[in-house]
Amino acid sequence: MTSSLIFSTLVQALVLFVATNIDHLALLALWFVHGQNRPGTTARICAGQYVGFGVILAVTVVLSAISGLVIPQEYLRFLGLIPLALGIKAAIGEIRERLSAEEDDDEDEGEAQLKGKKVSVGAVALVTMANGGDEVAAYLPVFALSTWWQIALFCAVFLALAGVLLALARFITGRMGLAEVLERFEAIIFPSVLILLGVLILVDLL
Repeated sequence: MTSSLIFSTLVQALVLFVATNIDHLALLALWFVHGQNRPGTTARICAGQYVGFGVILAVTVVLSAISGLVIPQEYLRFLGLIPLALGIKAAIGEIRERLSAEEDDDEDEGEAQLKGKKVSVGAVALVTMANGGDEVAAYLPVFALSTWWQIALFCAVFLALAGVLLALARFITGRMGLAEVLERFEAIIFPSVLILLGVLILVDLL
């Protein structure tokens, strides 16, 4: 364990988290709007987000451990096909959306997910887990190729950044225009990072 390896792991964790979680900002902000003027709302949203994200990380760790037992070490790099395919799919979807000029209203989508739901720990956790497929797909190949201490560091950084995400979502409550701007950047960052990640894993550079 060297300082350079620790630093590179921290950078990977930061980039991965940002790429896969920017799009959750508006949804989290909508939770805060949904529960405004209700006592305990912030605590319930934070608890629900951590429960949901914790489950996502636990599932990823278990799947990476299973893949390490089932898949020979020399073939683990082919797990890079998962983020590569996910990134290409996201890029194609974004291009099609721009060409058709049919922009989805993400805020409306978020409101649809929250419709009829009270701001409870369980509701926030369930919505977080329901939106966690991208995270699992992106984190799985990285975890599968990492040592135990790197996985622990990834999880620690992700959990810390989840708190930052919640604070930012709380800040932009009532400033949904800012969330929309960030999500436009996410439309570029997300597929780009996943495609690059997939290629680096496939050529065994991670």
